Amino acid sequence: MTQIPYGSEVDAKVAVKVGEFDRKGKTRVPTISLDHDFAPETTLIPYGIFLPEYNELFLFFVSGKLTADCIVDLLESWWQSVKHRFAHIQKLVINQDNGPENHSRRTQFMKRIVDFAISSELDLQLAYYPPYHSKYNPVERCFGWLEKHWNGSLLDTVETVLNFAKTLTFKGNNPVVTLVNKVYSTGVKLTTEAMAEVETQIHRLPHLKKWFVEIFAKSA
Repeated sequence: MTQIPYGSEVDAKVAVKVGEFDRKGKTRVPTISLDHDFAPETTLIPYGIFLPEYNELFLFFVSGKLTADCIVDLLESWWQSVKHRFAHIQKLVINQDNGPENHSRRTQFMKRIVDFAISSELDLQLAYYPPYHSKYNPVERCFGWLEKHWNGSLLDTVETVLNFAKTLTFKGNNPVVTLVNKVYSTGVKLTTEAMAEVETQIHRLPHLKKWFVEIFAKSA
């Protein structure tokens, strides 16, 4: 059966501090803001899934820690929301940075990704950008558009952040925006023996074992 690959770009951005803070942008009207951000109301970590072929952006704002479990939960949630449109897809290519919670040696992340491949019946390819090359990840441009969109406005509430994200427009599309309040445990990892079992279910490209990983749903 012919494999039909489908690509998505994923990445997280530095946490947004929610409060009346000056971010050195510009607004059309005079705005009073705080010049220090020592005590934010809360923080939100933007995590994006971008489909370059369709110019579609899915933005998740995580109020807690962006852990390996959180990242895979977001991927699974996204796939559940779009899979009815892509019934013909058998292989999903995920391009991403080699971050601490989603790199290919992160044991909990790799276990969850294998589980995702099995449950979704998708072959997965994880293609990682090398260090200092994240600028080539198309989803980074989406974050740039968002920064330009809210510019110097005060991000003083969670609702303000979400509303700015929802009204972002690029090539005629608005992103799908989701707030994630679930609390995730940090430091979750597999034993050496458990990870050895996971390794039997994945294939690493020779000479690029850290940077390109394939998981075949049927063999997994």
